Amino acid sequence: MTHIKYKILLVLFLISLASSLILSLIPIPVVCDPGVGCDVVKTSSYNFTLGIKNSYYGSAIFLALFLLTYFQIKNPTEKKKKLINLGVTIGSVIAIYFLYIQSFILNAYCKYCLIVDFSMIAALAITLFWWKE
Repeated sequence: MTHIKYKILLVLFLISLASSLILSLIPIPVVCDPGVGCDVVKTSSYNFTLGIKNSYYGSAIFLALFLLTYFQIKNPTEKKKKLINLGVTIGSVIAIYFLYIQSFILNAYCKYCLIVDFSMIAALAITLFWWKE
């Protein structure tokens, strides 16, 4: 059963990585309609943390989680399991924070951000469901 957990997480991290890369590499007007939704989120001050675009952090973090999970499937260790669980837990807290910002502060939603946020929350649900394994 444990391999199923990590294979599901692998897919979720790949989806999040793809969405983060879209937000990082493709210009805003290409992926977002001007003045609404994604554009509002991407041009807000909340799009940066410590002067770096959040999508850059996401790309790096999801690549790391993807690779960590891949290697956990190939050669399981308790240390990798704990790192994945920690990454999913912290990522889910951040995802909930970004959902709060989109919902209650910006009143606008970025479809790619939502994919990342809901993927992280789904990863947390999967992790909690198979916590003991």
